[in-house]
Amino acid sequence: MSKRIVIDPVTRVEGHGKVTLLLDEQQKVTQARLHIVEFRGFEKFIQGRPYWELPLVVQRLCGICPVSHHLATAKAIDQIVGVDALTPAATALRRLMHFGQVLQSHALHFFHLASPDLLFGFDSDVSKRNIVAVIQEHKNLALKGVKIRKYGQQVIEAIAGKRIHGIAAVAGGMNTPLTKEKIAELNLEIKQIIQWCQQTVELCQQLFESNWGFHKNFGYIESPSLSLIGEKGELELYDGNLRVIDTKGNRLYDQFPYDHYSDLLQEQVKSWSYMKFPFLKPLTPETGWYRVGPLARLNTCSFINTPLAEAARLNYFSRLGKPAQSPLAFHWARMIEALHCAEAIEILLSNPDLTSDELMQMGTLQEEGIGVIEAPRGTLFHHYQIDQDQKVVKANLIVSTTSNNQAMNETIRQVAHQHLDGTEITPNLLNLIEVAIRAYDPCLSCATHATGKMPLVIETWDHNGQIAHRLARSSNGQLQ
Repeated sequence: MSKRIVIDPVTRVEGHGKVTLLLDEQQKVTQARLHIVEFRGFEKFIQGRPYWELPLVVQRLCGICPVSHHLATAKAIDQIVGVDALTPAATALRRLMHFGQVLQSHALHFFHLASPDLLFGFDSDVSKRNIVAVIQEHKNLALKGVKIRKYGQQVIEAIAGKRIHGIAAVAGGMNTPLTKEKIAELNLEIKQIIQWCQQTVELCQQLFESNWGFHKNFGYIESPSLSLIGEKGELELYDGNLRVIDTKGNRLYDQFPYDHYSDLLQEQVKSWSYMKFPFLKPLTPETGWYRVGPLARLNTCSFINTPLAEAARLNYFSRLGKPAQSPLAFHWARMIEALHCAEAIEILLSNPDLTSDELMQMGTLQEEGIGVIEAPRGTLFHHYQIDQDQKVVKANLIVSTTSNNQAMNETIRQVAHQHLDGTEITPNLLNLIEVAIRAYDPCLSCATHATGKMPLVIETWDHNGQIAHRLARSSNGQLQ
């Protein structure tokens, strides 16, 4: 008889999810699945809204990465208003805001969510699996993490007026420049932030290499990688075209136009999750799944155009080989990107365009717009179509975590077979499943975009505590 084990909820991730494991009589894992159990439906309810409201509305997808949705949507509605190129000032402001977003998000994930596992060990006492324990035993490290994240949020606040859910980008540009006073304030701390990011990259390497064999093989899978890249193949977080490499590092697509993404990607729906399963369209769902995010971006790019991060990238691949495939290497790659963002912020703060009032461009209204950006968790697609009344009639979002969906399932399946097969299941062993998921830094709230009917169960109970009536609707809409 099969035995079912449920991890609910998955902890220290953004959003709500659970994992189910099926074991046979010999305690062998026969099935491992990550289920996304919340439904939000943004693609549907923004239909009928005026297109210019979208940069405000879609931020409510998430409180961790709202800037990414804000800017991806802004890029899409730039196309709708017929703007192919922003003014230098608008471009500089958007890039600065995005670097602040990636910096604060990466710091939040590493220091607050992932570091308890990495610092104390995956089998540590449950009381240590939180940021409070990190503060108590690694006070200086925790303080650096708080201050790095705070600085990223201050960059966002300086541009958007708020650290979370501010408004800065509008169709065709930005709504206000930076003041010299705000630039001066941000310049006061940036060198310290760069130094702390560099120290954290070194820490990530030390932690990974402290148990090299375990960390390199933990949940090991091989997959293609996908991301935006710049014109010269450089790491590019704000703009660019798509590059896809196979499991050996060979380029399958290079400089693929992001506004033709629908020729490259297709989404599959499965009944047991509200998160879709994208795959490379020329392949099959079984062979075409891929990964996005820091691990994939370092795999696909040819170089990083800031010196400290580029040196860290070269060292990273000298140790791991290229392409890197170990899920736990996500943490190391993530902080190399944070270092790049800090360096890029310092460079941008000396850009005189930040204080320019030339912020807007306008063209001829179009019926469709596609915006793609590298969110902290990976490549993010926003695609909208409008009608003659300038209202949204179609919306499609492929969120970073959605692209990693199959990879996360494959990783937890691998971890289950590596560590849970034929053994007595303990809480510490189950934590390994969560460790595997956290490596991807999933944003489960952002990723809940499914088609079909939402399952529903309604029960009424009598005064004796017994179920009097029960009505259930399955995910295919059938009543039971």
